Amino acid sequence: MRRLAGVEDEEKWLAEGIAGIQHNAFFMHRALDANNLREVLKYSALMLSELRTSKLSPQKYYDLYMRAFDQLRQLEIFFNDESRHGLPVVDLYELVQHAGNILPRMYLLCTVGSVYIKSKQAPSKDVLKDLVEMCRGVQHPIRGLFLRSYLAQVSRDKLPEIGSDYEGDANTVMDAVEFVLQNFTEMNKLWVRIQHQGPGTVREKQEKERNELRDLVGKNLHVLGQIEGVDLDMYKETVLPRVLEQVVNCKDELAQYYLMECIIQVFPDEYHLQTLETLLAACTQLMVEIFSQPTVDTKIVLTQLMDRLSNYAASSPDVLHEFLQVEAFAKLSNAIGKVIDTQIEMPIVGAMTLFVSLLTFTLRVHPDRLDYVDQVLGACVVKLSSVPKLEDARAMKQVVALLSAPLEKYNDIVTALTLSNYPRVMDHLDDGTNKVMAMLIIQSIMKNDSCISTADKVEVLFELIKGLIKDLDGTDTEELDEEDFQEEQNSVARLIHMLDNEEPEEMLKIICVVRKHLMTGGPRRLPFTVPPLIFSALRLVRQLESLGGDITGEEVPTNPRKIFQILNQTIEVLSSVPCPELALRLYLQCAEAASDCDLEPVAYEFFTQAFILYEEEIADSKAQVTAIHLIVGTLQRINVFGVENRDTLTHKATGYSARLLKKPDQCRAVYACSHLFWVDDLDGNKDGERVLLCLRRALRIANAAQQMANATRGSSGPVTLFVEILNKYIYFFEKGNPHITPSDVQSLIELINTEMQSDNGNTTIHSDPFFTSTLRYIRFQKQKGGLMGDKYDLIKL
Repeated sequence: MRRLAGVEDEEKWLAEGIAGIQHNAFFMHRALDANNLREVLKYSALMLSELRTSKLSPQKYYDLYMRAFDQLRQLEIFFNDESRHGLPVVDLYELVQHAGNILPRMYLLCTVGSVYIKSKQAPSKDVLKDLVEMCRGVQHPIRGLFLRSYLAQVSRDKLPEIGSDYEGDANTVMDAVEFVLQNFTEMNKLWVRIQHQGPGTVREKQEKERNELRDLVGKNLHVLGQIEGVDLDMYKETVLPRVLEQVVNCKDELAQYYLMECIIQVFPDEYHLQTLETLLAACTQLMVEIFSQPTVDTKIVLTQLMDRLSNYAASSPDVLHEFLQVEAFAKLSNAIGKVIDTQIEMPIVGAMTLFVSLLTFTLRVHPDRLDYVDQVLGACVVKLSSVPKLEDARAMKQVVALLSAPLEKYNDIVTALTLSNYPRVMDHLDDGTNKVMAMLIIQSIMKNDSCISTADKVEVLFELIKGLIKDLDGTDTEELDEEDFQEEQNSVARLIHMLDNEEPEEMLKIICVVRKHLMTGGPRRLPFTVPPLIFSALRLVRQLESLGGDITGEEVPTNPRKIFQILNQTIEVLSSVPCPELALRLYLQCAEAASDCDLEPVAYEFFTQAFILYEEEIADSKAQVTAIHLIVGTLQRINVFGVENRDTLTHKATGYSARLLKKPDQCRAVYACSHLFWVDDLDGNKDGERVLLCLRRALRIANAAQQMANATRGSSGPVTLFVEILNKYIYFFEKGNPHITPSDVQSLIELINTEMQSDNGNTTIHSDPFFTSTLRYIRFQKQKGGLMGDKYDLIKL
C-alpha cells in the first residue's frame, strides 16, 4: 500500500514517525540522566520501533533513520560507561537480546556490540560474526538494508585488520574480510529484492528508489578496499572471486552494473592490472546480459576500467612493464571484440565509446606501438562498415574523438599519416563532420609546426582533408556560410606552406600532388588555394637557381622551365574561373621569377598572358588602374629583356596607360611609365628623352583634366596632378637626366602657381600642403650646397 500512497500521506507518516522518535527519545534522555538502565532500554526500544514502518519510501525512511541514529550515538556513550548503568558489558550484551521486537533488538545489539568490541572482553571477530548472523532475522528489504548499514558503520573502526587495536591472530585480516563480504552479500540480496515489492505497475518508481539505496551496498566494497593487510594474493584468491560471484549470481542489471562500477573505482589500479583476465571475463559475461537492457548505459563499465588503467600507466613510467607482462592490450582488445560481436544490436555510439577508451589506453601504455593504434582503428572500421550510414550525432562525436587522439598524443600529423586505417575511419564521417576533422588536422599541423616532406604523405594528407579542397558528393558550396568557407580555405592555404623538402626533386613531386588535388576544388576555392601553391613553386624555382639550375631526377627532371610550365597551366585555370585580377598578379610574379633565372622567353610569355588578361578580362576601371601599376612596377624591376622585347612591352604598357577611362588615372599611369625608360641598376636603359616625353604627355593629360573640371564645375579644381608631375621632374632631375633642365622645373612651378591663383584664390586643402612641402624640399637642397645645391641654384622660387 505504501507504494500507492501519495506524497502528502508519506509526509504525514514521516511526521508521525519523527514525533514518535522525539517523544520516546525525551523519556530515554530522562532515564539516561537518571542512569536508569531499565527505563533506558524500554524507551530506546519504543523509539527504535518507529523504524518498523513499511509506509515510507527509501528517501523518507532515511530521514527517519537519521533521527534515530542521532539518538543511538547518545545511547552508545551511556552503554560505554559501566559506572552509570552498573552492568558488565557481557551481561548488557545478553540483556538487550530480550527486547520484544527484532528490529529494536538488533539495533540495540549492534550498539552494545560496538561497546563490547571496544572493551576487548571478547575477540572482535566473534562479536562481529555473531552480529552479522543475527541480522539475518530482519528480511524486510528496506529495514534490513538500513540495519546492516548501521552495523557496517559502527563496526568500521573495530575491524580486526592489521594495525588495528582489535587485531587478532594470524588470520585476522581474513576475519575482517569475511565479515565485510558476508554483510555485503546479505545487503545485496536485500537490495535486489526491493524490485519484487509491490505491484509491477510501479516498476519505474521501484528502480528509482533502488538507485537511491545503492550507496548503502557500495559502502561495503569501499570498506573492503580500505582494509589494511588485503594484499594482491588475498584480493586475487578471495576478495575478487567472492564479490564477482555475488555480482554474477544476483541476475539483476542495475545491481550488476553498479557493483562492477564500484569494484573498478574502489580497488587499487595495480590489483586491476594483475587480475585483468578475471575481471574482463566477468565484465564480458555481464555485458552480454546487461546490453540486452537498453535502459542501462553499461559501456561505462569497460570504459571506466580502461580509463583507470590509462591513468595508472600515465602516473609513472615505472609501471609500464607491468602492462607488458600481463598483455593488457590483447586482453582488453579481445574483451571489447567479444562484447561488440555478441551484441549485434548494440548502439553504434556504445561501440565507438569503447574504441575511444581502448585507443586512449593504447596511446598511454604503448605509444610506440603504432600497429596497436592501427589495430584499434581497423576494428572501428569493421564496426562502422556494418552500419549503412552513420547518422547518430553522438557516435559521430566519438569518431572525431577517436581520430583526434593520435593527433593530440603524437603532436605530429606525420605519425598519424602512417596509420593505414586512419583515412578509412574518416571515410565514414558525414560531410560536415569530415570538414571539422579536416580542420582539426590542419590546426594540429599549425600548432606543432609540423612539416610534411614527402609526396606520399602529402597524398595521404590531402585525401584526409578532401572535404575542404573539393565538393563532396551532395555538397553544395552555395549553401555554406561565407565566413566559415573563407576560414576553411585560408586554413588550406596556410597548410600548403607547411609542405617542404630540401630535395628539389621531391619538392616538385609534392607540388604536383598538391596541384592535382587543388584543381578539383571548383571556382570558389581556387582563388584561395592557387596563390600559395604558386608561391611554393616559385620558392622552389629560386632554390634551384641558387643551386645552379637543373637537377636530373630519377623520374622527372627538375628544372625551372618545367616548373614554369606547371605554373602557366595552373594560372590559366585560375584565369578561367574567372578571377583575372588575381591571375594577372600571379603571371607578373612568375615573370619576375623567370627574369631572376635569366629565362627571357619564359618571362616574356608570362607578360604576354598578363596583357591578354588585361585586354580581354579586366573591364572594371579601378581594376585596370591597379593592373597597369602592377605591370609597370614589375616591368621596371625586370632586367632580362633584350631591347626589342623590352620596347614591345614598354610600348604596350604606355599605350594601356593612355587609354584609361579617367583623366587623372591616365595621367598617373603615364608618368609612372617614365620609370620604364630610366632604370638605375640597368646599364644602357636610361633614355632621358623618352622620360621627358612621358612626363610632357602626363602634363598634357593633367592640363586636359583641369580644363574638363573647369568646364563642368566652373572651377579648375585641385592642382594635385601638376604637383605629382613636378615631383617626378625633380626625381629625374636629381638622377641626372640631361633632358630635364632647371628651366623645365621652373616652368612647372610657375604653372602651378598660375593655376592656383586663377582659381579665385581658392586653394584646395589637399594640393596646397603637398606643393608647399615640395617647395620646402627645393629650398633645402639649395641651402645644402654642394654639387646638388649648385644644380638647384638655377631654379628660382
